[in-house]
Amino acid sequence: MKTKRGNRKKLRGVVLKNKMSKTIVVEVKEHKKHSFFEKRVLQRSVVYAHDEENKCLIGDKVLLMETRPLSKLKRWRVVKILREGEQL
Repeated sequence: MKTKRGNRKKLRGVVLKNKMSKTIVVEVKEHKKHSFFEKRVLQRSVVYAHDEENKCLIGDKVLLMETRPLSKLKRWRVVKILREGEQL
């Protein structure tokens, strides 16, 4: 019988680096509302993600899913490439 897992967080971001083996660095941007001034503020964060097939290239837009800790920094894995970036 298959056990059901809880809902996992999903993020969308842009690949910044892909120099490591099976690892990419992704920039995630999200708008949050400031608690006092109530203005929308752009928050940028950088996460490490697992790319099993080494398909992601710099500039690609990817969909990430939360996963168990794979290493000291990796807590996300690539679900799919949403749009391929322009290569120089």
